[in-house]
Amino acid sequence: MLTRRSFAALATLGAAGAALQPRVSFAAGAPEKSSVQIAIGGKSLMVYLPVVIADRKGFFKSAGVSVDLVEVDGGSKALQALIGGSVDATSGSFDHTIQMQSKSQSIRGVVLFAKDPGIVFAVTKAKADAYKSPKDLKGMTIGVTAPGSQTNFMLNHILVSNGMAPEDVSIVGIGGGPSAVAAVQNARVDAISNADPVITQLQEAGDIKIIYDTRTSAGSKAVFGADYPSGTIYMKTDFISANPNTVQAIANGMVKALKWIATASPEEIADTVPPEFTAGNKQLYIDCVKNSKEMYSTDGKFSMAGAEAAQRVLSAFDPSVKSAKIDLASTFTNEFVNKAADMN
Repeated sequence: MLTRRSFAALATLGAAGAALQPRVSFAAGAPEKSSVQIAIGGKSLMVYLPVVIADRKGFFKSAGVSVDLVEVDGGSKALQALIGGSVDATSGSFDHTIQMQSKSQSIRGVVLFAKDPGIVFAVTKAKADAYKSPKDLKGMTIGVTAPGSQTNFMLNHILVSNGMAPEDVSIVGIGGGPSAVAAVQNARVDAISNADPVITQLQEAGDIKIIYDTRTSAGSKAVFGADYPSGTIYMKTDFISANPNTVQAIANGMVKALKWIATASPEEIADTVPPEFTAGNKQLYIDCVKNSKEMYSTDGKFSMAGAEAAQRVLSAFDPSVKSAKIDLASTFTNEFVNKAADMN
């Protein structure tokens, strides 16, 4: 992949490198768009922390672009906002780049900021004693952030991997904040597939029993059998082609945020996020950071192995992905983060 340091080696890499990574041509100069809108399915969710940090620390602005984070209810709604044309980019699940290609929609990831999903599957305290294996989930009401989001995908994978189908349970959207906590505490759901800060709050209150935890690489491999790409800045391919300098500015800001998070203490991170994220219980947020920090990428790069894992998982329960001929190399590009690494 092309960087300033590797430019001289381009002839050696040749067509093999091009086959793995679709090239994007960069033009020097200011961003084509001075401001962009990025849909985000719940700013307070820990998986999206790098995007919030890039905004709060001014890393986007210093890269030359003003970013408006448009909050929506879950990753599937963020995808819809992009496809519908109401935003320029989305902060969401890498899975969506594969799913949309199966529907003849060309979108591409430009920054992978969460190398693990950060999703936890748990049963409620009332169901903890009765739960012995995933087979016991049959007939349960299970809360996800939103139907069609990655929390839903992980639940589907758990079910299919254990000889069941998504139709064997009742799946309901409960959001990713106080509404999710209330759904558990008010016994509206029997189990939950969600992320921090919801999980840590429920965990510390003794309201759930954790079954699967993908906040770490080891946890991701236990669920998916491999590292599993998650939080991604993705855009329509034609937007990337028309606005390479704008995309580069976004990548620059995100890579800088990832580097900052890697060295910052949980306390420094808690001091940086919007005050409402920590209102009333700053220690809880610090605990969330400690529980989730391992899932963040340090360089924003995608891997073909990760993309292959995502396709394999999706194919098990999504007929459109299973039957489609997916060109995984066109679902992501590392061109922008490679250049950002040289510039930061």
